Amino acid sequence: MISRRTIGTTLLAAAAGFLMAGTAHAQEVLKWAHVYEVTEPFHTESVWAGEEIAKRTNGRYKVEVFPASQLGKEADINQGLKLGTVDIIISGSSFAAKEYAPIGVTYFPYIFRDADHLLKYAKTDTYRKLTAGYADKTGNQIVATTYYGTRQTTSNRAIAKCADMQGLKIRVPDVPAYLAMPRACGANTTPIAFAEVYLALQNGTVEAQENPLTTIEAKKFFEVQKNIVLTGHIVDHLNTIVSKTRWASLSDEDKKIFTEVMQEAAARATQKIVAREKELVQVFKDKGLTVTDIDKSDFEKTVLEKTKFEDFGYDKADWEAIKAIQ
Repeated sequence: MISRRTIGTTLLAAAAGFLMAGTAHAQEVLKWAHVYEVTEPFHTESVWAGEEIAKRTNGRYKVEVFPASQLGKEADINQGLKLGTVDIIISGSSFAAKEYAPIGVTYFPYIFRDADHLLKYAKTDTYRKLTAGYADKTGNQIVATTYYGTRQTTSNRAIAKCADMQGLKIRVPDVPAYLAMPRACGANTTPIAFAEVYLALQNGTVEAQENPLTTIEAKKFFEVQKNIVLTGHIVDHLNTIVSKTRWASLSDEDKKIFTEVMQEAAARATQKIVAREKELVQVFKDKGLTVTDIDKSDFEKTVLEKTKFEDFGYDKADWEAIKAIQ
């Protein structure tokens, strides 16, 4: 005969197994995708955020982070938000602008003075208006903004003023705001996939490119370029975006947790990028590159003379409001 104690133990074990199975079944796995290297803060802080979300939701969510274009190029992962193949991405406002043009004004050359100006903008009504406009158009939710770095130009040609870029073969992402400064200065712009830029510079397909100093370091562009020109034409940033379907599935409590964690991750990454940028000018000089500071007003004046806001679908009032932030 089976004892009562044995029966009790069996029932408790069965109940525990049922609860564990229920918990495992309840856990949702989320895909978080981006195009950046595993060594960059955009990845390391995304991993931290994923772990933190799991902790703060008692394991109800498991976030898997896919770096370095593992789930596709930036255009692909933005499309993935629509298709539901990814839940969260890190992507620039230039790509958000393909869905909602006005938000792209933040990529207009020389709109921001520096990282501090950008971060102040992220707390303004203009920021809330533009991100809400994107959400209304797509259903996707921008929950945090990270400073990506100030875009500078590398070249095998010496550049001191805007006119020196005349005829320069330069790789620029195929995004209107990115193209504005090089085209205004007369450069020949070429869109090349991010992963292929190093080889294009090495074999002479292009002779220049533009990216923040941290990206120039991470992608080792300094190995195949002679000059770094501190054009500082775009104070770049990335948005952390949750897909429409995933955002709609979250409770208000979970939305709050996701937002808080992702904003904390953005702040952590921003601090690291700002600190590293301050060090890199000397690092590149020590590597034998020529680092040139330039008169940005010459570049900005040329851009404003040759570029119209309405050609991009931007609202000049937004540009004015952002420029006025102190």
